[in-house]
Amino acid sequence: MELENLIRDVPDFPSPGIIFKDITPLLSCPRALNTVQEKLADRYTDMNIDKIVGIESRGFIFGAPLARDLGAGFIPARKPGKLPCKTIERSYSLEYGTNKICMHSDAIDSGEKVVVIDDLLATGGTMAATCNLVEQLGGVIVETCTIIELEFLKGRINLESRPFHTLIRY
Repeated sequence: MELENLIRDVPDFPSPGIIFKDITPLLSCPRALNTVQEKLADRYTDMNIDKIVGIESRGFIFGAPLARDLGAGFIPARKPGKLPCKTIERSYSLEYGTNKICMHSDAIDSGEKVVVIDDLLATGGTMAATCNLVEQLGGVIVETCTIIELEFLKGRINLESRPFHTLIRY
């Protein structure tokens, strides 16, 4: 199945000059969604992953089912004010501004093997900040993963030496 055919470009969203890669057509196709989840589960099945960290909000869509498939826990990484207990946070830059990402301070135990997942890697700021939070809590990043990578933005540089995997490259 050609997953790329189910990604549409939305010009000038969320701000002028940005071409947003919209995954909603992929999500609305049961066969495509199943293909994505199978590819992810197949990749991580034998890696003894303890936790999947899904980045708000589209990382939740892929991360929670992946955690279920692997018998791992799911941890949401969210914007400030969205988590009810004590959190840690990290600021980051993205292609059209700045933001912060937060996790519960007790979300990951030292030594736990973690995959961090989101829908798209652009400049890498959100992914890198989330990885920093995981590592601050003592987690071991097995791999970072996205469905889409915008290679021309060179986001992998911000991931430093952390392993990265994607399904679709633009």
